[in-house]
Amino acid sequence: MQRLSIALPAALFALLLGACTPQGGNNASAGPAAAPKGPPPVAVEAMAVTRGPVSATITAVGTLQAEESVVIRPEIAGLVTEIAFDEGRPVARGATLIRLEDSILRAELAQAEADLALAKSDYERNLDLFKKGSGSARARDQATAELEATTARVALARARLDKTRIRAPFGGLLGLRQVSVGDYVTPGQEIVNLEDVDPVKVDFRVPEVFLARLHAGQALSVEVDAFPGQTFTGEVYALDPRIEAQGRSIALRARIANPEQVLRPGLFARVTLVTARREDALLVPEEAIFAQGDQQFVYRINDGKAALTAVRLGDRQGALVEVVEGVAAGDQVVSAGHHKLHDGAPVRPVDAG
Repeated sequence: MQRLSIALPAALFALLLGACTPQGGNNASAGPAAAPKGPPPVAVEAMAVTRGPVSATITAVGTLQAEESVVIRPEIAGLVTEIAFDEGRPVARGATLIRLEDSILRAELAQAEADLALAKSDYERNLDLFKKGSGSARARDQATAELEATTARVALARARLDKTRIRAPFGGLLGLRQVSVGDYVTPGQEIVNLEDVDPVKVDFRVPEVFLARLHAGQALSVEVDAFPGQTFTGEVYALDPRIEAQGRSIALRARIANPEQVLRPGLFARVTLVTARREDALLVPEEAIFAQGDQQFVYRINDGKAALTAVRLGDRQGALVEVVEGVAAGDQVVSAGHHKLHDGAPVRPVDAG
């Protein structure tokens, strides 16, 4: 009985020792060791490089001008007898605006016309006598000269009389009058301004460095403080050939359609001039671009890893930036989260928001 009580603990010890010992005594039979795990992928937002239109633009400030603008002034002195327009209202070309007192000029015209009738009779009489041989060539010539002089006096009297009626040289909007009925006006005195406001012009300047990009026919858009949120479009039709020496700038003039006549001369304008347009540009989100030194970069996603890629940029189009070199259409670029990345870092794109 004593021998059995000793053997049992020994067997239990052996059993425990076997459980702690690798089976078979060969480490290779346990299989290859597990590979060490790398860092987990970084969650980032990504967007594809797309193709779309982009416009190269220049911004400037300018002033609206009337298509035609004039201050109506009399050419002769006289008493105002009638004002034939309403202030601030449209007027047609050729419409009478002001009448001056014309009784003396009408009398002068009547006298000149009477003299003309007499001169015609004398001319015809002397011409008939000359043809019959009973009149001299000198008498004929004198009658001819008198007829021509009298005809000129009639034309002069009519021209003077016509200047007592002041007409609109073109259609447009009238301003505020500066005279009243009964005023005695003198040549050159201001009566009223007349503005043709459809279309309107916009004058603006851009730096001389853009000269090679400028030409007539370029499109532009204009915004004015009087109508916030509205954009008016037009087209450049003239460039000043002279470069302004002091500011080194070029003056341009464009026309803007204004059928409702809401734009008025003198308004301050913010001008965006389109100098070029490309319909198939490569575009990436603005937030995907970041700088290192003086160079611009994006992170492309290539086989699940971030690839640091230098890019050359073109023009901006809203929240998108044109990429001239460095990426291709369809490439995935990191749009948010690139501050956590380095070249070759594993990434996991997630939906924005």
